[in-house]
Amino acid sequence: MMGIERDSVTYVAMPLFHGNAVMANLAMAVHAGATVALRRRFSASGFLPDVRRFGVTYFNYVGRALAYILATPERPDDHDNTLQCVFGTEASAQDMAGFARRFGCRVIEGYGSSEGAITLRKTPDAPPDALGVAPPDVEVAVLDPGTGAECPRARFDAAGRLLNPGEAIGELAGPRAGAAFEGYYNDPEGDAERVRDGVYWSGDLGYRDEAGYFYFAGRGADRLRVDSENFAAAPVERILARWPAVVMCAVYPVPDPRTGDQVMAALELHDGTSFDPEEFADFLAAQPDLGTKWAPRFVRIVRPMPLTATGKVHKRPLRRALWDPVDGQPVWVRPGRRVAYEPMTAAHAEALRAQFAAHGRDQALTTL
Repeated sequence: MMGIERDSVTYVAMPLFHGNAVMANLAMAVHAGATVALRRRFSASGFLPDVRRFGVTYFNYVGRALAYILATPERPDDHDNTLQCVFGTEASAQDMAGFARRFGCRVIEGYGSSEGAITLRKTPDAPPDALGVAPPDVEVAVLDPGTGAECPRARFDAAGRLLNPGEAIGELAGPRAGAAFEGYYNDPEGDAERVRDGVYWSGDLGYRDEAGYFYFAGRGADRLRVDSENFAAAPVERILARWPAVVMCAVYPVPDPRTGDQVMAALELHDGTSFDPEEFADFLAAQPDLGTKWAPRFVRIVRPMPLTATGKVHKRPLRRALWDPVDGQPVWVRPGRRVAYEPMTAAHAEALRAQFAAHGRDQALTTL
Protein backbone atom coordinates (compact mmCIF):
# COMPACT_ATOMS: atom_id res chain seq x y z
CA MET A 1 0.00 0.00 0.00
CA MET A 2 2.86 2.38 0.81
CA GLY A 3 5.00 1.34 -2.17
CA ILE A 4 8.07 0.58 -0.03
CA GLU A 5 10.50 -1.65 -1.92
CA ARG A 6 14.18 -2.60 -1.82
CA ASP A 7 15.30 0.65 -3.47
CA SER A 8 13.04 2.90 -1.35
CA VAL A 9 14.38 5.39 1.18
CA THR A 10 12.19 6.02 4.23
CA TYR A 11 12.56 9.05 6.47
CA VAL A 12 12.10 8.67 10.25
CA ALA A 13 11.91 11.99 12.12
CA MET A 14 9.86 10.77 15.07
CA PRO A 15 11.22 9.18 18.27
CA LEU A 16 11.51 5.42 17.95
CA PHE A 17 9.55 4.85 21.15
CA HIS A 18 6.47 6.02 19.21
CA GLY A 19 4.47 3.18 17.66
CA ASN A 20 3.87 5.17 14.48
CA ALA A 21 7.62 5.50 13.86
CA VAL A 22 8.15 1.78 14.31
CA MET A 23 5.10 0.21 12.68
CA ALA A 24 4.42 2.82 9.99
CA ASN A 25 8.02 3.20 8.88
CA LEU A 26 10.93 1.26 10.38
CA ALA A 27 9.28 -2.18 10.44
CA MET A 28 8.12 -1.89 6.84
CA ALA A 29 11.52 -0.65 5.70
CA VAL A 30 13.29 -3.54 7.44
CA HIS A 31 10.85 -6.01 5.90
CA ALA A 32 11.50 -4.63 2.40
CA GLY A 33 15.24 -4.19 2.91
CA ALA A 34 14.91 -0.49 2.18
CA THR A 35 17.22 2.31 3.29
CA VAL A 36 16.22 4.29 6.39
CA ALA A 37 17.24 7.91 7.00
CA LEU A 38 17.06 8.73 10.71
CA ARG A 39 16.78 12.33 11.91
CA ARG A 40 17.43 13.01 15.57
CA ARG A 41 14.72 15.67 15.84
CA PHE A 42 11.96 16.72 13.44
CA SER A 43 12.62 20.01 11.66
CA ALA A 44 10.09 21.62 9.35
CA SER A 45 12.72 23.79 7.68
CA GLY A 46 15.09 20.84 7.34
CA PHE A 47 12.49 18.49 5.85
CA LEU A 48 12.83 19.24 2.12
CA PRO A 49 16.66 19.55 2.24
CA ASP A 50 16.77 16.13 3.92
CA VAL A 51 14.42 14.64 1.30
CA ARG A 52 16.72 15.85 -1.45
CA ARG A 53 19.92 14.91 0.35
CA PHE A 54 18.92 11.30 1.02
CA GLY A 55 16.57 10.75 -1.93
CA VAL A 56 13.65 10.08 0.44
CA THR A 57 10.66 8.33 -1.14
CA TYR A 58 8.48 7.75 1.95
CA PHE A 59 7.75 9.78 5.09
CA ASN A 60 5.38 9.17 8.01
CA TYR A 61 3.90 11.72 10.41
CA VAL A 62 1.46 12.24 13.26
CA GLY A 63 -0.59 15.32 14.08
CA ARG A 64 0.59 18.74 12.94
CA ALA A 65 3.82 17.78 11.14
CA LEU A 66 2.36 18.58 7.72
CA ALA A 67 1.09 21.91 8.99
CA TYR A 68 4.55 22.85 10.28
CA ILE A 69 6.14 21.96 6.94
CA LEU A 70 3.49 23.87 5.00
CA ALA A 71 4.19 26.91 7.18
CA THR A 72 7.72 27.17 5.76
CA PRO A 73 8.15 29.59 2.81
CA GLU A 74 6.92 28.03 -0.41
CA ARG A 75 9.35 27.95 -3.31
CA PRO A 76 8.77 27.36 -7.03
CA ASP A 77 10.95 24.24 -7.03
CA ASP A 78 9.31 22.48 -4.03
CA HIS A 79 7.93 19.95 -6.51
CA ASP A 80 11.49 18.97 -7.45
CA ASN A 81 12.03 16.10 -5.00
CA THR A 82 12.01 12.29 -4.78
CA LEU A 83 9.07 11.97 -2.38
CA GLN A 84 6.44 9.49 -3.55
CA CYS A 85 4.21 8.68 -0.58
CA VAL A 86 3.41 10.12 2.85
CA PHE A 87 1.41 8.30 5.52
CA GLY A 88 0.09 9.60 8.85
CA THR A 89 -2.77 10.50 11.11
CA GLU A 90 -4.73 13.58 12.17
CA ALA A 91 -3.76 16.02 9.44
CA SER A 92 -6.60 18.25 8.27
CA ALA A 93 -8.09 17.63 4.84
CA GLN A 94 -6.77 21.03 3.75
CA ASP A 95 -3.22 20.24 4.87
CA MET A 96 -3.30 16.85 3.16
CA ALA A 97 -4.37 18.41 -0.13
CA GLY A 98 -1.90 21.29 0.21
CA PHE A 99 1.00 18.96 0.97
CA ALA A 100 0.21 16.68 -1.98
CA ARG A 101 -0.04 19.67 -4.32
CA ARG A 102 3.10 21.40 -3.09
CA PHE A 103 5.41 18.38 -3.00
CA GLY A 104 3.85 16.21 -5.71
CA CYS A 105 3.24 13.04 -3.67
CA ARG A 106 0.44 10.82 -2.39
CA VAL A 107 -0.82 11.50 1.13
CA ILE A 108 -2.49 8.54 2.85
CA GLU A 109 -4.33 8.88 6.16
CA GLY A 110 -5.34 6.17 8.60
CA TYR A 111 -6.51 5.72 12.17
CA GLY A 112 -5.42 2.98 14.52
CA SER A 113 -5.31 2.45 18.25
CA SER A 114 -1.87 1.76 19.71
CA GLU A 115 -3.30 -1.47 21.14
CA GLY A 116 -4.04 -2.72 17.62
CA ALA A 117 -7.69 -3.39 18.38
CA ILE A 118 -9.19 -0.71 16.10
CA THR A 119 -8.17 0.24 12.57
CA LEU A 120 -9.87 2.66 10.18
CA ARG A 121 -8.78 3.31 6.59
CA LYS A 122 -9.52 6.33 4.46
CA THR A 123 -10.93 5.23 1.11
CA PRO A 124 -10.90 7.31 -2.09
CA ASP A 125 -14.63 7.97 -1.80
CA ALA A 126 -14.54 8.93 1.89
CA PRO A 127 -15.63 12.46 2.85
CA PRO A 128 -12.58 14.74 3.33
CA ASP A 129 -12.97 15.03 7.11
CA ALA A 130 -13.79 11.37 7.75
CA LEU A 131 -11.40 8.87 9.32
CA GLY A 132 -12.66 6.24 6.90
CA VAL A 133 -14.10 2.78 7.36
CA ALA A 134 -12.98 -0.37 9.13
CA PRO A 135 -11.27 -3.15 7.12
CA PRO A 136 -13.43 -6.23 6.49
CA ASP A 137 -11.80 -8.20 9.33
CA VAL A 138 -12.11 -5.44 11.97
CA GLU A 139 -15.33 -4.60 13.79
CA VAL A 140 -15.69 -1.00 14.99
CA ALA A 141 -18.68 0.85 16.40
CA VAL A 142 -19.56 4.09 18.17
CA LEU A 143 -20.93 3.13 21.58
CA ASP A 144 -22.56 5.04 24.40
CA PRO A 145 -20.10 4.76 27.33
CA GLY A 146 -22.99 4.77 29.78
CA THR A 147 -25.18 2.07 28.27
CA GLY A 148 -22.89 0.23 25.88
CA ALA A 149 -25.50 0.61 23.14
CA GLU A 150 -24.54 1.72 19.64
CA CYS A 151 -25.10 5.42 19.05
CA PRO A 152 -27.48 6.60 16.30
CA ARG A 153 -25.89 7.56 13.00
CA ALA A 154 -24.89 11.19 12.52
CA ARG A 155 -27.14 13.54 10.57
CA PHE A 156 -25.86 16.66 8.79
CA ASP A 157 -27.44 19.78 7.35
CA ALA A 158 -26.74 21.10 3.85
CA ALA A 159 -23.64 22.92 5.12
CA GLY A 160 -22.24 19.75 6.67
CA ARG A 161 -22.99 20.75 10.29
CA LEU A 162 -23.69 17.84 12.64
CA LEU A 163 -27.35 18.06 13.68
CA ASN A 164 -27.44 15.45 16.45
CA PRO A 165 -24.14 15.56 18.31
CA GLY A 166 -25.75 14.73 21.63
CA GLU A 167 -26.89 11.30 20.48
CA ALA A 168 -24.46 10.53 17.66
CA ILE A 169 -21.15 11.11 19.46
CA GLY A 170 -19.86 8.23 21.53
CA GLU A 171 -16.67 6.30 22.10
CA LEU A 172 -14.94 4.40 19.30
CA ALA A 173 -14.99 0.78 20.39
CA GLY A 174 -14.41 -2.74 19.13
CA PRO A 175 -17.44 -4.82 20.11
CA ARG A 176 -15.45 -8.05 19.97
CA ALA A 177 -12.08 -7.57 21.65
CA GLY A 178 -9.86 -10.48 20.72
CA ALA A 179 -6.25 -11.51 20.48
CA ALA A 180 -5.28 -8.21 18.85
CA PHE A 181 -5.10 -6.71 22.34
CA GLU A 182 -4.17 -9.05 25.18
CA GLY A 183 -3.89 -6.30 27.79
CA TYR A 184 -1.38 -3.93 29.37
CA TYR A 185 1.69 -5.26 31.11
CA ASN A 186 1.23 -5.30 34.88
CA ASP A 187 -1.62 -2.78 34.73
CA PRO A 188 -4.96 -4.33 35.72
CA GLU A 189 -6.53 -0.90 36.15
CA GLY A 190 -5.63 -0.02 32.56
CA ASP A 191 -7.05 -3.35 31.40
CA ALA A 192 -10.30 -2.70 33.24
CA GLU A 193 -10.57 0.75 31.68
CA ARG A 194 -10.00 -0.45 28.13
CA VAL A 195 -11.74 -3.85 28.04
CA ARG A 196 -15.14 -4.33 29.63
CA ASP A 197 -17.37 -7.35 28.94
CA GLY A 198 -15.25 -8.27 25.94
CA VAL A 199 -15.50 -4.80 24.38
CA TYR A 200 -12.39 -2.71 23.71
CA TRP A 201 -12.96 1.00 24.46
CA SER A 202 -10.48 3.31 22.69
CA GLY A 203 -10.98 6.42 24.83
CA ASP A 204 -11.50 8.41 21.61
CA LEU A 205 -14.78 10.08 20.79
CA GLY A 206 -16.31 9.75 17.34
CA TYR A 207 -19.47 9.46 15.27
CA ARG A 208 -20.56 7.58 12.17
CA ASP A 209 -22.62 8.76 9.23
CA GLU A 210 -25.38 6.90 7.40
CA ALA A 211 -22.91 5.67 4.78
CA GLY A 212 -20.77 4.04 7.46
CA TYR A 213 -17.86 6.52 7.56
CA PHE A 214 -16.34 7.26 10.95
CA TYR A 215 -15.35 10.73 12.17
CA PHE A 216 -13.10 11.78 15.05
CA ALA A 217 -14.76 13.98 17.68
CA GLY A 218 -12.06 14.36 20.29
CA ARG A 219 -10.65 12.58 23.31
CA GLY A 220 -12.01 11.84 26.73
CA ALA A 221 -12.29 14.92 28.94
CA ASP A 222 -9.11 14.09 30.83
CA ARG A 223 -7.01 13.06 27.84
CA LEU A 224 -5.30 15.46 25.49
CA ARG A 225 -3.45 15.13 22.19
CA VAL A 226 -1.25 18.08 21.30
CA ASP A 227 1.10 17.95 18.29
CA SER A 228 0.83 14.14 18.20
CA GLU A 229 1.65 13.77 21.91
CA ASN A 230 -0.92 12.00 24.07
CA PHE A 231 -1.08 12.86 27.75
CA ALA A 232 -3.51 13.02 30.62
CA ALA A 233 -4.62 16.13 32.46
CA ALA A 234 -3.75 14.97 35.98
CA PRO A 235 0.06 15.30 35.72
CA VAL A 236 -0.30 18.82 34.35
CA GLU A 237 -2.77 19.71 37.10
CA ARG A 238 -0.34 18.47 39.72
CA ILE A 239 2.31 20.83 38.37
CA LEU A 240 0.01 23.86 38.15
CA ALA A 241 -1.16 23.21 41.70
CA ARG A 242 2.38 23.99 42.89
CA TRP A 243 1.98 27.64 42.00
CA PRO A 244 1.49 29.41 45.34
CA ALA A 245 -1.28 31.61 43.95
CA VAL A 246 -3.50 28.63 43.05
CA VAL A 247 -6.29 27.29 45.20
CA MET A 248 -7.60 24.80 42.65
CA CYS A 249 -6.90 24.08 39.01
CA ALA A 250 -8.40 22.11 36.14
CA VAL A 251 -6.74 21.15 32.86
CA TYR A 252 -8.75 20.10 29.83
CA PRO A 253 -8.55 20.05 26.04
CA VAL A 254 -10.04 22.59 23.69
CA PRO A 255 -9.93 22.07 19.90
CA ASP A 256 -6.96 23.17 17.83
CA PRO A 257 -7.82 25.02 14.60
CA ARG A 258 -5.97 22.42 12.49
CA THR A 259 -6.02 19.12 14.35
CA GLY A 260 -6.07 17.62 17.80
CA ASP A 261 -6.22 19.70 20.97
CA GLN A 262 -4.75 22.67 22.77
CA VAL A 263 -4.25 22.79 26.53
CA MET A 264 -6.55 25.03 28.55
CA ALA A 265 -6.36 25.54 32.30
CA ALA A 266 -8.89 26.99 34.70
CA LEU A 267 -7.29 28.46 37.81
CA GLU A 268 -8.98 29.51 41.01
CA LEU A 269 -6.66 31.88 42.84
CA HIS A 270 -6.47 32.84 46.49
CA ASP A 271 -8.71 35.70 47.53
CA GLY A 272 -7.09 39.01 46.84
CA THR A 273 -4.68 37.48 44.36
CA SER A 274 -4.73 38.57 40.72
CA PHE A 275 -3.25 36.68 37.81
CA ASP A 276 0.28 37.83 37.04
CA PRO A 277 1.16 36.58 33.54
CA GLU A 278 4.92 37.09 33.91
CA GLU A 279 5.01 35.34 37.28
CA PHE A 280 3.00 32.44 35.87
CA ALA A 281 5.30 32.11 32.84
CA ASP A 282 8.37 32.18 35.12
CA PHE A 283 6.78 29.50 37.30
CA LEU A 284 6.18 27.23 34.30
CA ALA A 285 9.73 27.72 33.05
CA ALA A 286 11.06 26.60 36.44
CA GLN A 287 9.18 23.28 36.47
CA PRO A 288 11.59 20.55 35.30
CA ASP A 289 8.85 17.98 34.80
CA LEU A 290 6.61 20.14 32.64
CA GLY A 291 6.25 18.38 29.29
CA THR A 292 7.13 20.32 26.16
CA LYS A 293 3.46 20.36 25.07
CA TRP A 294 1.95 20.90 28.52
CA ALA A 295 2.12 24.67 28.99
CA PRO A 296 -1.47 25.93 28.71
CA ARG A 297 -2.39 27.77 25.53
CA PHE A 298 -5.34 29.38 27.34
CA VAL A 299 -5.84 30.21 31.02
CA ARG A 300 -9.24 31.04 32.51
CA ILE A 301 -9.38 32.63 35.96
CA VAL A 302 -12.45 31.34 37.79
CA ARG A 303 -13.94 32.07 41.19
CA PRO A 304 -15.25 29.69 42.31
CA MET A 305 -14.26 26.54 40.42
CA PRO A 306 -17.35 24.69 39.12
CA LEU A 307 -17.86 21.50 41.13
CA THR A 308 -20.16 18.49 40.89
CA ALA A 309 -22.43 17.36 43.69
CA THR A 310 -19.66 15.10 44.94
CA GLY A 311 -17.13 17.92 45.10
CA LYS A 312 -15.22 17.00 41.95
CA VAL A 313 -14.23 19.62 39.39
CA HIS A 314 -16.94 19.86 36.74
CA LYS A 315 -15.03 20.26 33.48
CA ARG A 316 -17.86 20.04 30.97
CA PRO A 317 -19.03 23.67 31.32
CA LEU A 318 -15.42 24.80 31.22
CA ARG A 319 -14.81 22.98 27.94
CA ARG A 320 -18.04 24.26 26.41
CA ALA A 321 -17.13 27.85 27.27
CA LEU A 322 -13.92 27.50 25.26
CA TRP A 323 -12.01 30.79 25.51
CA ASP A 324 -15.09 33.03 25.51
CA PRO A 325 -15.72 35.33 28.51
CA VAL A 326 -18.24 33.88 30.98
CA ASP A 327 -19.53 35.70 34.06
CA GLY A 328 -16.69 38.18 33.87
CA GLN A 329 -14.00 35.48 34.11
CA PRO A 330 -10.85 36.79 32.39
CA VAL A 331 -9.08 34.55 29.88
CA TRP A 332 -5.40 34.78 28.97
CA VAL A 333 -3.81 33.42 25.81
CA ARG A 334 -0.32 32.36 24.78
CA PRO A 335 -0.33 33.48 21.11
CA GLY A 336 3.00 32.01 20.01
CA ARG A 337 5.38 29.24 20.93
CA ARG A 338 7.06 31.34 23.62
CA VAL A 339 5.52 30.94 27.07
CA ALA A 340 4.16 34.47 27.45
CA TYR A 341 0.54 35.36 28.16
CA GLU A 342 -1.65 38.31 27.26
CA PRO A 343 -5.35 39.07 27.79
CA MET A 344 -7.70 37.27 25.42
CA THR A 345 -9.54 39.93 23.42
CA ALA A 346 -12.42 39.91 20.97
CA ALA A 347 -9.85 40.30 18.19
CA HIS A 348 -8.03 37.17 19.38
CA ALA A 349 -11.30 35.20 19.44
CA GLU A 350 -12.34 36.43 15.99
CA ALA A 351 -8.96 35.50 14.49
CA LEU A 352 -9.09 32.07 16.14
CA ARG A 353 -12.56 31.28 14.81
CA ALA A 354 -11.44 32.40 11.36
CA GLN A 355 -8.66 29.79 11.54
CA PHE A 356 -11.19 27.09 12.35
CA ALA A 357 -13.28 28.14 9.36
CA ALA A 358 -10.24 28.28 7.07
CA HIS A 359 -9.27 24.71 7.96
CA GLY A 360 -12.81 23.30 7.88
CA ARG A 361 -12.84 22.66 11.62
CA ASP A 362 -15.96 24.61 12.60
CA GLN A 363 -17.55 21.33 13.66
CA ALA A 364 -14.97 20.93 16.42
CA LEU A 365 -16.43 23.97 18.16
CA THR A 366 -19.95 22.53 18.26
CA THR A 367 -19.31 18.98 19.46
CA LEU A 368 -18.01 19.69 22.97
